[in-house]
Amino acid sequence: MSYGQGGPPSQWDPWKPQSQQPWNSGGGNSQSPDWAALAEASETRHKRRRLLFIGGGAIATVAIGTAVAVAVVSANGSNQAAGGPSSQVPVTADLPSPTGAVPSFAPTSAPPPLDPKDFISNVKKDRAPLAPDVLFPGTQLTMGETVYKKGPTADTRDCASAAKATLPKVLTDNGCSRLLRVTYTKDDVAVTVGVAVFDTEAQAAKAKQQADTRSIIKSLAGGGVKEFCDGAVCRSTTNSYGRYAYFTLSGFTSAKDVTEQDKAVFTTGNDLAEFTFRQIRRRGEAQASAAANE
Repeated sequence: MSYGQGGPPSQWDPWKPQSQQPWNSGGGNSQSPDWAALAEASETRHKRRRLLFIGGGAIATVAIGTAVAVAVVSANGSNQAAGGPSSQVPVTADLPSPTGAVPSFAPTSAPPPLDPKDFISNVKKDRAPLAPDVLFPGTQLTMGETVYKKGPTADTRDCASAAKATLPKVLTDNGCSRLLRVTYTKDDVAVTVGVAVFDTEAQAAKAKQQADTRSIIKSLAGGGVKEFCDGAVCRSTTNSYGRYAYFTLSGFTSAKDVTEQDKAVFTTGNDLAEFTFRQIRRRGEAQASAAANE
């Protein structure tokens, strides 16, 4: 079939801008417009326009809903920040700035605690009253469940006169200035404690070091305490603390010798040595406390 010089007849598409509706103003072969197709095309355009309007309305509705949701969240956040529970994290504006100035603190000026031993290590600091009844107060002594009865006391500036065997020389050579003694008893066991006083801790420590097994103090009897350790074998101890060297001599008032099986004698001597150490230490603690409160 031939379409003449112009080629095949153009197809009109209402949705294509370049398409044209066929129109023939004359001739028997001219075709009349397809009114049914035109009506269908018009209806299609209206449907698409309605879809566009509906879609646009839905998008606008979603946008409005989102804005409202954001507003509600912001309002809730403000309420929680104002009066909500303390566990809520504050907003950024409420957080402290990491670049702020670091607080500074003045150095403390509290003095170090006073050492009680300092007050009993040198005669210049150890100024508290000293006497047998001050160092060994009362009429008896209780150690654990054992009670020891206090006997006679003695105090002398001549240290050598209250010592025996090798001890007089040790005390004299190291500058002993005073020797205090006291005796305690329990049943037929008696113990004499001797406290030698020096000017410095070094002197007392040296006296302790130089003392040997024969360096003993004289037992102190009287006031109802029989003589003891006068010719009989007795047990002795030596120690020092601060500027004080202290000794014990333990034995039987029945004048019998002490053996290693006589546990009561060893216990009595140890108890009295322990008590003497505590009393010397308390002397330092009392003076340190008084100095700290001045």
